[in-house]
Amino acid sequence: MKIKVGFGFDVHQLRDQHPFVLGGVTLDHHAGAYGHSDADVLAHAICDAILGAANLEDIGYHFPNTDERWKGISSMVLLKECMVLLHAKGWALGNIDAMLCLEAPKIKSYIPAMKQHISEATGLDEDDISIKATTNETMGFIGRQEGVVAYAVCLISKG
Repeated sequence: MKIKVGFGFDVHQLRDQHPFVLGGVTLDHHAGAYGHSDADVLAHAICDAILGAANLEDIGYHFPNTDERWKGISSMVLLKECMVLLHAKGWALGNIDAMLCLEAPKIKSYIPAMKQHISEATGLDEDDISIKATTNETMGFIGRQEGVVAYAVCLISKG
């Protein structure tokens, strides 16, 4: 059996009165991540982890922000497309471990719904999806609530 690990990272700025989508869930908050799609940094980091593990370039290669097809699209659609690409190369996804870094809002109550959305998009059991969060202790652009960051790793296998 062949096994590979992938790593993903994403960052988006926060804007007042903009929807805040993480893991396919819209959070109740005064500001949200801004980008070409729904700016779901968690989904984007997971996409890059999956694509990287299978040596399939990155999210910007497959879903460029210059392509109007992807404007405003749910990142769960992008995640499903990444799974199609992964399976086309004969790989299976084993697990996802992700970390969000933001000051607010607190996301603990949102995590079960995020795991459910990611499970539906990837086919993984929710037990194989870990989502954690931390703050930046009020330092830097995250601490000033100007942006949000997500990191993700995944394991893929073949054979």
